[in-house]
Amino acid sequence: MDRPDHLIWKKLLAHVQKRSPNLWRQWFEEIEPVAFDGGVFLLRVRNTVQHRYLQRDCAQAFTDAAQEATDRLVAVRFLAPEAEVRELEDDAAQEHGKNGSAQLIEARPRNATPRIGLPSGGELILNPDYNFENFVIGPGNRFAHAAALAVAENPGLTYNPMFIYGGVGLGKTHLLQAVCARILERNPDTQITYISCEDFITQFMDAVQVGQMAGFRHHFRDVDLLVIDDIHFLANRDRTQEEFFHTFNSLHQARRQIILSSDAAPDEIPHLEGRLVSRFKWGLVADIQAPDYETRVAIVKQKAKVRGVELPSEVAELIAERCHANIRELEGALTKIQMQANLDESPISMALARTAMGVETNMHANKATIEVIVNAVTEYYDVTLSNLQSKRRQRSIAQPRQVCMYFARRFTRYSLEEIGGYFGGRDHTTVLHAVRTVQSYLEQDPEFARRVGQIEATILSNA
Repeated sequence: MDRPDHLIWKKLLAHVQKRSPNLWRQWFEEIEPVAFDGGVFLLRVRNTVQHRYLQRDCAQAFTDAAQEATDRLVAVRFLAPEAEVRELEDDAAQEHGKNGSAQLIEARPRNATPRIGLPSGGELILNPDYNFENFVIGPGNRFAHAAALAVAENPGLTYNPMFIYGGVGLGKTHLLQAVCARILERNPDTQITYISCEDFITQFMDAVQVGQMAGFRHHFRDVDLLVIDDIHFLANRDRTQEEFFHTFNSLHQARRQIILSSDAAPDEIPHLEGRLVSRFKWGLVADIQAPDYETRVAIVKQKAKVRGVELPSEVAELIAERCHANIRELEGALTKIQMQANLDESPISMALARTAMGVETNMHANKATIEVIVNAVTEYYDVTLSNLQSKRRQRSIAQPRQVCMYFARRFTRYSLEEIGGYFGGRDHTTVLHAVRTVQSYLEQDPEFARRVGQIEATILSNA
């Protein structure tokens, strides 16, 4: 879950002050932006008095301002200080009979806040960017994407349940919301409950405490599609596992679609009942792996397109080269570059991107000249510069040439055209292919990665 960008938060406040001057209060600036995820701004206030005022009189103004500030369909939720949560629980319990369980849950913030949920009005909030059209397909997610698409076309019939697992920030939530969006496109009357596992647990505990289990069960079992994100949080929750077991059975027997996501495969979730593990594997289990270099480049370009950012291909490649962990890391790098361009009031360039990503702080890399790179590579592979600049394509020459191009791209400011010209008058597409080839080998061949690591150490020690 990402913290809201400071500039976006300031812009949101400015919109509130402009659009709703009668609501404006000086202490609005002391509201703490906690997180922005799944299309929801989470804002923490100082006390319950402010919380009630904001919820009652300002929620719509802040939501409208957030949508103007981000140019996206987003929602705003206010969270009270943890020390005063109990007071909110008591107030919410009194209101429960009038407003239903959703109002109770919204008044009970948790450290683990739900990524998406049902506000008191019952409207499902989806991130408009999370659709199949924006999902970039690669070797690591192709199977999961195909499964999600099949479920969206035939909910309750194709794969039930569908269980998607993988590391943080690899696109699980994107796929889950894409399924919801596609189903709603085909049938707007579909009843969908989409909730994080933490929030499911919280609502279950609340229902038990206030004696509203009948309403809780109706809410989760009388739906066409139940989607639960991060189902691995059921671990060590015996009572909640018991309740979810019966919820699962009820939905499955009625051929209602169930979609679950997790950080781990069903049989790798610790302290999860065997009968749940078995049921999670009834349908289809698909994993999502970290994107390879080619997919990362495509993801960065797609994210830039969605944001309306003009991003040179070489900048997308730079981001993909330096960010390997997950999609959120790629998005974070793109955001830094975008902010740097806004601050400088200049178009995005390689120089600007390097500055924004902190590449310029690597003094050794900055001093790594093309000569230092060539010397390290030719010495390691026992070839000459004339060999690298020749038209010869034997593997014994082609691979060190590609490694040289890879390091020249990483450690120097030369353009693709300049690097290609240095190595025998080759064009920029040859250099780009070389960089991608080396990046791919680094991810797939540990021995190759070890050799390249030794060359890099030599380059940096002589820079």
